[in-house]
Amino acid sequence: MQYIDLRSDTVTQPTQAMRDAMANAVVGDDVFGDDPTLQELEAYAAERLGKEAALFVTSGMQGNACALLAHTRRGDCVVIDPHSHIADHEAGSYGQLAGVSLRFPESVDGTMDPASVRACLTDDSDLQVAPATLVVMENAHSSGAVVPLENMRAVYETAHAAGAAVHLDGARLFNAAAALGISDVCELTQYCDTVMCCLSKGLCAPVGSVLAGPKDLIWRARRARRILGGGMRQGGFLAAAGLVALRDMPARIPEDHENAKHLGSLLSAIDGVHVFADRIQIDMVFFTADWDAGKAARYPAWMLEHGVKVTGCMGGEYRMVCHYGVSRADCEATAALVRQFAAEG
Repeated sequence: MQYIDLRSDTVTQPTQAMRDAMANAVVGDDVFGDDPTLQELEAYAAERLGKEAALFVTSGMQGNACALLAHTRRGDCVVIDPHSHIADHEAGSYGQLAGVSLRFPESVDGTMDPASVRACLTDDSDLQVAPATLVVMENAHSSGAVVPLENMRAVYETAHAAGAAVHLDGARLFNAAAALGISDVCELTQYCDTVMCCLSKGLCAPVGSVLAGPKDLIWRARRARRILGGGMRQGGFLAAAGLVALRDMPARIPEDHENAKHLGSLLSAIDGVHVFADRIQIDMVFFTADWDAGKAARYPAWMLEHGVKVTGCMGGEYRMVCHYGVSRADCEATAALVRQFAAEG
């Protein structure tokens, strides 16, 4: 059976163009610095993201870890949204690997209050307080929310005025840009010193992310990647797909956003299903349902039996995510199945 998979945009499959590029990639040994395809990806990513240099990493989490290790010293403090991916979903790596603590300003779905950020930015003059040397923004936020450009600018200027650097977790950077009507992501990345961008998810590469920033920081990040076991050998096979992802896929991201809005509209017409329409900002749809615990527990298996992969209730909410592998017709078929499930006793 061919399934409609709405669990996440991480389930995307590489396109045929990516598969062809991987099959024909010219490779070397990147640890020796002679994999031409990987070097081409890093050079193109740096240009596309508006930075001096870039580094290919195996995942967004590894890219964020390398950024923390490059920016901070053990014992430093990082100012970050309390429900960011780094804070909630990266296995505490900020403490285990970088040896930093986190400090949380007032924030709503990644939009941090600049005055509160400033209050968090302590220096090293007080021996009792960890100095805050880095501010991390996330756009799009893992909640599906998009941070306004003006807020990014304000947080960036606040951080720099206090002597702190800024890292942008841009796992879904191109989703944020599309939602804001921005064609050049440099309009976003101008407000950070380093940026991590996933090549998978909506861009469909099978593996990998890029971390971009100043040459000296990326060199430190390259060393950090090596420490984390991320040295590449014939990494050009993966980089070839990443090049296709960066060059060809961002232009189609708005299609996923439109499908998410369409799916949300269809779900909202079902009795007992309550869609958070104002939260459909990128490719994610969130909703609640008037189902008892037993019915809620049956939902994922029932949908799977009928050809749709979904996640169960998390924190009282359900989520569906559109992507390259989900068509408008798939959205309509999914909504019809949810309607059928909701109507059953």
